[in-house]
Amino acid sequence: MSQETIDELIDLLKAYNQAYRQGAPIVSDAEYDALVEKLRVIVPDHPFLQAVEPEQLTGRQEVRHPAPMLSIEKAYTREQLERFVARVEKEANTLNIDSVTFRLTPKLDGLAGRDDGRIFATRGNGEVGYEISSAFAKGVVPVGGRGQGVGEVVVVKSYFDDRMADFFEHPRNMVVGIISSDTLNENAKTALDDRMVHFMPYSQIPSTTVDGRRLVEDARQLVRDMLAGVDYPTDGVVAEVIDDRLKAHMGATAHHYRWQIAIKTKGETARTTVVGIQWQVGRTGNVTPVMEVDPVSLSGATIRRVTAHHAGNIRNSSIGIGTRIEIIRSGEVIPKLEDVLEARGEVRLPDACPSCGGPLVWQNDFLKCTNSACQAQIEQRISHWFRILGNADWFGIKTIRKIVENGHDSLEAVYRLSESDFADMGFGPVQSKNLAEAIIISRTKPVEDWRFLAAFGIADLGTGDSRKLLAHVPLEKVMEMEREAIIRIKGFGDKTSQSIVDSIGAMAGTIRHMLHLGFNLQHTPLTSEREAIDSPIAGKGIVFTGKMIHGSREAMQAGARALGARVQTAVSGATDYLVCGGKVGASKMNKAEKLGVAILTESQYLAMLGPRKK
Repeated sequence: MSQETIDELIDLLKAYNQAYRQGAPIVSDAEYDALVEKLRVIVPDHPFLQAVEPEQLTGRQEVRHPAPMLSIEKAYTREQLERFVARVEKEANTLNIDSVTFRLTPKLDGLAGRDDGRIFATRGNGEVGYEISSAFAKGVVPVGGRGQGVGEVVVVKSYFDDRMADFFEHPRNMVVGIISSDTLNENAKTALDDRMVHFMPYSQIPSTTVDGRRLVEDARQLVRDMLAGVDYPTDGVVAEVIDDRLKAHMGATAHHYRWQIAIKTKGETARTTVVGIQWQVGRTGNVTPVMEVDPVSLSGATIRRVTAHHAGNIRNSSIGIGTRIEIIRSGEVIPKLEDVLEARGEVRLPDACPSCGGPLVWQNDFLKCTNSACQAQIEQRISHWFRILGNADWFGIKTIRKIVENGHDSLEAVYRLSESDFADMGFGPVQSKNLAEAIIISRTKPVEDWRFLAAFGIADLGTGDSRKLLAHVPLEKVMEMEREAIIRIKGFGDKTSQSIVDSIGAMAGTIRHMLHLGFNLQHTPLTSEREAIDSPIAGKGIVFTGKMIHGSREAMQAGARALGARVQTAVSGATDYLVCGGKVGASKMNKAEKLGVAILTESQYLAMLGPRKK
């Protein structure tokens, strides 16, 4: 598949995700997931798949998770599941582990959160979430009590079907509204009063244990058996390695843990009719179709829009108004176009860009607007910046559209705007103040340098690869990199490296300008820096546990990274020191002793650092 095809898919995903986060979805959650899985099949290692998509709750306190809350890799076919099991067993062999067992649990379809007994936080971007302890005051029931760790906020399915299905399209929509809103409607209040909205910790979910052979051979039956008695919304079964040493060895990507997978099965289908086709312009100029269909119920959700992925599908399948199509929800939650049952109506492809009116050209199956000054492309590029930077609110697509319409059509221009400028554009006094403050916050609030780099929308350089790149070269030197230097970094290919160099070259002026604005960037330690640091913990694997006295655990971790340490979240054979604060559980201590890991008190650790800590 061409790079243009991949870019188009990414544009769709980013546009749909942005609309969803703003509370005005263009397509259903399920349709969005279908596109994610399409990308996963085409380019399994694409940077878009290597990071957790951020969520934002305005006005909520941010909370850094002690360990990343990541997404889950998915397996829709036997072959995908076989590859996962083979990968696990291969890694087990390197540790001389003879047999591998997997724990199976239902995959709940709710809102992920973490409760440590004091703080209840959403997943957020996987590293930082939002404090939502008010959910318990509203009436969300913590199953097993407080402090049970990571889980999902869900509503009892039978109750939802009987009492709430007429008021909410999907159970997840209901729980998201309860968590995010300060004002609840009467139906949500009723469900809370009836104690039917729960926080279900993963540790409390029924489970079963199988070996790799049975996991592959009996996957479909295992999924049916596991979900049969679960009275919560589900979308598959999670299989995860049980052995802690193997889990620590396999580790994680920026998107998911490598020792865990969600098993999906082919779901139900529905038939509907195309009643309209909308054309959207993405950040790179790709013009893509979204089919409007007669509303149809599919696995508990009402589907109104279906992506057609690219213009070639409309052309090749003769899809016009009145065309009968079949859609499917893989894994019970993912709808996609399964088949064109009967092509009807005139096939009408745009002959000009729906945004700027400029000419369109075909690139394989995609129609593309080649006008880089196209307003829709500019809007999407600015939107991409704020969405990926992720440290300031208020810049939704409607706001950005109004700003661009007033002639501020670049990041440089947006960052020159003041409160009075926003007021002159017609924004109200409060919004003008908020927008001006958001500009300042985006520059002054700490943000990782890899997120800053990825926010420019550089071709083939998402958040995961930006972090990888900046571990080998400082951000300020990125504009000077040549293709050969990028190729030498593990994970970057020839074509990708050239694409990155070309894209950075085209954006170099903007990148330098934004750097000169003095963003509060958190530096990614270079591999060479870690090796060269003269520190007693340089290159050492360190786990911090318990309540620290001389600062938060996050601060201790950041300080250790600055001294060249490899900060870990779980004790393993690669751990050198376990640093213990107060109220440390016995399990980590026992594991450290078993593996011969040095156990230090917080005071002993700080004494080991010596004058460097001062």
